[in-house]
Amino acid sequence: MTIEKYENNRERFINDLMNLMVPIEGGTVELRDYINTNKWLSSNYTLSNPGRESDRKVITWTETIEPFYVMKYPVTHQLYHFVMHHEEEVEPNTNSLPITEVSWVDSLIFCNELSRIHGRTECYLITGESQNTIYNQKANGFRLLSDAEWQYACKAGTKGYRYESIDKIAWHQENANGSVQQVGKLLPNPWGLYDMIGNVWEWCWDLYDAKRYGDYRVFRGGSWAEVENNCGSTSRRKSMPDFKIDDLGFRIALTKP
Repeated sequence: MTIEKYENNRERFINDLMNLMVPIEGGTVELRDYINTNKWLSSNYTLSNPGRESDRKVITWTETIEPFYVMKYPVTHQLYHFVMHHEEEVEPNTNSLPITEVSWVDSLIFCNELSRIHGRTECYLITGESQNTIYNQKANGFRLLSDAEWQYACKAGTKGYRYESIDKIAWHQENANGSVQQVGKLLPNPWGLYDMIGNVWEWCWDLYDAKRYGDYRVFRGGSWAEVENNCGSTSRRKSMPDFKIDDLGFRIALTKP
């Protein structure tokens, strides 16, 4: 999207953005994680201590996914700054880079602001405590994907850890030259979604495990800073909702068009 052409044309902006929203049919997805007597462990979460192999147990569960829409790219610098009414100019060479250094809370604020621009009902009532933030599931506004929706959309009907060989679909530590890359430069998944794996981790709505980790929220997919083994459809990590870092962004969804 070239933002300059929308300065005085709200309707055109709305139409073009909606053209980037990909319809996803409903279905089911199986998720998994590991647990031991001390803590939950994210799949492929190499920074935690897994303990002895005999102490680990694989937990799997199935979730039903209702039809929804998801943006084919992560939110870019240009889109983020336009929606948030930031006055500073975005450098041309960063326009198509995924926005990073944004917290989970920042991503919800963006979704609400984008909903207002579109004349849609805001999905989130944001409070000082992440766990008390309310998601109105009946709202028709923009939102984050759930953890289950993210994995379902990423896999796009495929069965493996990745839907194609990694260098064809993902920016990771070995091919990204030490920085985030422009969206849409590698192959999409079978449902037409780009950069689901690698480039930037993507915030999801879900709490990770409130009993053990309090406010920690889920993010998915791996990034340009990760080794290739940490970039895949089941790769999951977690952090506080105000956490920001240079390889973490987000993608937006709609329940209804």
